Order: sequence, then structure tokens, then C-alpha cells
Amino acid sequence: MEVMGKIAAAAVTAALFGTVVRRGSPELALLLTVTAGVWILTAVLDGLGAAAAMAERLAQLAQMDAAVAGPVLKTVVVALVTRITAEICRGAGEGGLAAFVETAGTILALTVALPLMAAVLTMLEELLW
Repeated sequence: MEVMGKIAAAAVTAALFGTVVRRGSPELALLLTVTAGVWILTAVLDGLGAAAAMAERLAQLAQMDAAVAGPVLKTVVVALVTRITAEICRGAGEGGLAAFVETAGTILALTVALPLMAAVLTMLEELLW
């Protein structure tokens, strides 16, 4: 909870400074936003590691093959990177570029999930035969 308070304070401060700076220097405002975003992400890296460790433990307890658990985690990472990148593009006034990033992220998420889809098809074939 303490970390979220720090993140909220940093985000509000960066947003206020960004609003003031944007009038004179939009490039500097974008740099401020990206810097604040990087700081926020580094503040939650420990939580991300703990979540990944828990997901790995759950996969082991459920006796899930790495071919199943890996694509799920990779898809989540692709989704997060896509969302953050698209929002940075929108913040820079590049809505068209943000749309291309989102489209590319969707295609990459589907590509990363292909092994999972193949595993599901294999399981269905085994059940049917």
C-alpha cells in the first residue's frame, strides 16, 4: 500500500509538472512523462517478480507443461509493453502510431500464444481418440 501511495504522488506530480512544461517545451514534457513512467515501473518490479514466481509455482502444482505456462506469461508481457508504448505515443500526440503499436501488439500476442493453441489442439485430439 505504501508503494502505491508513492506511485500516486509521483504520477500526480509528474502530471502537474508536465502540464506546466508542455506549454513551453512539449519534448521536455514527454521526457518527464517517460522518466516518471520508468520510475513507477521500477518501483513495482519486486511485485512482478513475486507474481511470476507464484505463477511458476502454480504451474508446477498443476503439473502444467512449460509449453502451456510460458506462452501465457509472454502474452501478458506483450500486452503490458503494448499498452505502455501506445499510451506514450498518445501522450506525444501520435494517435496513429499508437494504433499501429496496438495492432502489432495484438498480432504478436497471437503469435506468442500459438504454442498454447497447439497444446490445446493436441489435448483435444487425445481426448477424441
